[in-house]
Amino acid sequence: MKEATGELNMTVVTIIAIGAVIAFFWVMWPKIQDTINNTWDEISTPDDNNGIVE
Repeated sequence: MKEATGELNMTVVTIIAIGAVIAFFWVMWPKIQDTINNTWDEISTPDDNNGIVE
C-alpha cells in the first residue's frame, strides 16, 4: 500500500509541475512573442546605410 501511495504522490507532483510550466508560458507568451516580433522587424528592416557598417 505504501508503494501505491508513493506512486500517487509522484503523479500529483508531476501534474502540478506540468501545470506550473504551462501557466508560466501562458503568462509569459505575449512578452516572448513581442520580443520575437520586434527582433524580426529589426533584422528585416533595411538600414539607411545600405548594409555598410561604419
